[in-house]
Amino acid sequence: MDIRSKLTALCEAFNSHDLDSIMEFFAEDCVLEMPRGTKPWGSRFEGKRKVRDGLSTRFEGLPDVHYGDAEHFVDAMANTGISKWMLTGTTREGKTIEVRGCDFYSFRAGEVVRKDSYWKIVEDPWSA
Repeated sequence: MDIRSKLTALCEAFNSHDLDSIMEFFAEDCVLEMPRGTKPWGSRFEGKRKVRDGLSTRFEGLPDVHYGDAEHFVDAMANTGISKWMLTGTTREGKTIEVRGCDFYSFRAGEVVRKDSYWKIVEDPWSA
């Protein structure tokens, strides 16, 4: 399976909220960098077990999360792919989220070794 096909299938797995399917794409020594956190890189999870735990927080915090309008870009020579999407969902507190974001993926031997996620910062123009 080529990288573009993997990115498409991975997005489908995320939209199915199927952690087992998602984790099949990841290498044992993978790294996940989530967009939110106390460090400049957000929150970092290293190793397949910790990455799974980190990804599970997305489904816990946004139970109906969906990645729509997905576009995938590939640099096969660099074993890199980018997925751009519109994330929508509702928090457990009932707040609706809609944000444009992207994931930078690095692959080795067909497996994801790094997923680095970015979100646009959505501000309320009337709160300033």
